[in-house]
Amino acid sequence: MTTRGSPRGQQQQPDGAVRQSQIVTTFGPGSMLDLLNDAVLVGGLDFWSYDKSLAIPYIDEPRLRDAIVDRFRQLGRELSQEYPFRGPPAGNDREPTRFAGIQVLEYPQWFVCQNPSCRALLRKDGLELKKHHYWHACSRTSSAECVPVRFVLACPRGHADEFPWIAFAHEFQQRPRCASPSLTFEEGATGDFNEIRVHCACGGSGRMADLIGDGLTLHCRGERPWLGPQGKEECQEDAKLLVRTASNSYFPQVVSALSIPDPSGELRDRVRAVWDVLKSATKENLPIFRQIEKVRLALEGLGDAEVLRTIQALSSDRPVTQGPIRTAEYQQLTNSELELPGDLPPLGAKFFARTAKPRDGLPAGVGKLVVVPKLREVVAQIGFTRLEPVTPDVQGEYDLGVKNAALGLTTNWLPASEIYGEGVFLELDEQAVRDWEDCDSVKERGRALAAGYDAWASDEAPPFPGVRFYLLHSLAHLLMSAISLECGYAASSIRERIYCGPSSRDPTPMAAILLSTGTSGTEGTLGGLVDQGRQIREHLQHAFDLGRLCSNDPVCATHSPEKDHAERFLEGAACHGCLFVAECSCERFNRYLDRALVVPALGHPADLAFFKIRP
Repeated sequence: MTTRGSPRGQQQQPDGAVRQSQIVTTFGPGSMLDLLNDAVLVGGLDFWSYDKSLAIPYIDEPRLRDAIVDRFRQLGRELSQEYPFRGPPAGNDREPTRFAGIQVLEYPQWFVCQNPSCRALLRKDGLELKKHHYWHACSRTSSAECVPVRFVLACPRGHADEFPWIAFAHEFQQRPRCASPSLTFEEGATGDFNEIRVHCACGGSGRMADLIGDGLTLHCRGERPWLGPQGKEECQEDAKLLVRTASNSYFPQVVSALSIPDPSGELRDRVRAVWDVLKSATKENLPIFRQIEKVRLALEGLGDAEVLRTIQALSSDRPVTQGPIRTAEYQQLTNSELELPGDLPPLGAKFFARTAKPRDGLPAGVGKLVVVPKLREVVAQIGFTRLEPVTPDVQGEYDLGVKNAALGLTTNWLPASEIYGEGVFLELDEQAVRDWEDCDSVKERGRALAAGYDAWASDEAPPFPGVRFYLLHSLAHLLMSAISLECGYAASSIRERIYCGPSSRDPTPMAAILLSTGTSGTEGTLGGLVDQGRQIREHLQHAFDLGRLCSNDPVCATHSPEKDHAERFLEGAACHGCLFVAECSCERFNRYLDRALVVPALGHPADLAFFKIRP
């Protein structure tokens, strides 16, 4: 990631690289991060520049486009039919140029002098820039380096703004502003937040702790500096104090899809390849268009009728695969052919899955095991929030009413990354799951989990996902921990994908998990996860042992989210000692977990657990 230039023209020097896949998640447009010498705000998509000597990294995934095209229309724009997704631009750290890479804005623009006897709080235009550092002339004979202040303002809709330091030391304290404010930033001997104060030479003073809780209320001005000077919009939210490097400063909203075979995919791909010509084709002018060389080659062997039907479908944004994203994937995985000796993925295949039959059979409660030696996942970012994350539904999608921050003002594409890897798909027996859901103890536990969810949920939150989702999610975490010890991959490199239904989007019953590993920009992995998938009984036994007892029991096992004074409303029996994994592995920020639904736990009836005995 080249960090040179900004939406407002501030020059930045290169400070290393960020993995391209992280730009679609952790360090996407609007995120705040610390570089070696700077604190910056990543520019929006309008400030992403692609080297003209290199091919733009277009990424194609029709199912994913169809799932988010309506959300893009809410912004008053159409998502490109031909090139809806792009990978981040490649920059050159050795020879940075504003014509290749991602521009960033130096942010915040208030700095604190590091001289202990000075501690002046000033804007950067009052400082001297030398060798990529800002310096404050504390006196005629000495100067000290300055660092960016660590506080900004933000609202849940993603807006970010400079904190009004001058007003805070004057008007906020019911004190008239002096003619020439001169501020100092005092952090106290311990650096505790309660000791942080802002003073003015006129005697005005404010304590930062007054902004916490029911303290001073600030109105959000709708600032979106990552979109440039034209980015400001109206906002009715209250702005809150935010530490710019805090974990709640950026919550990306991402939607992903696996590249599964589509019967009509080849036909659509051939039409899309010449969409710039065929998007205006009709029955009358199609024969004329066929005389163009590239159109003739793309449509060779295709009749006019099927080409026109495909053009109509693409123009009307009719879904490529019927049903939500995960339902289509679930059906593809569960209908995989039986694995035969010597089965290998075809050359160039993006998806290859086979139903496996372990020699020792499948444990009770498990319906099917599918190994996926090759898969491709496309992950696209559609927006972000700050302070609080927005929860997707069980299909991994967001409702149209969910508010989020825009990534660009004029672009008709979204940032995306493609991940190649392998996976193991485990489906639970549907009848066994239904019988388990009918147990009185499970219904009672579901009521307690639902009460906790209702206490947490906002107006934009989707419906309670149900005990089935908690079961699948908890099982996925236990299996990730068990398999990572044997498969040769780090635990943080294994990711989950939950298939749960029926849902508000689709009535198809689903109860399955996909554990996968992979990296962007490669052709796959080494087969370690697939090989361990064939030993699923052994790993389920290990997962059973991991879940039965936690180092924090009985406190962990007996935790109930209903009316919880600690406000852990989205976890049952779950904590860092048993179920929590690296957040890059979890789809839900280590929420919606309860191991008591998977295996017997202290203080719970025996029939609450889906696996009542060791597999």
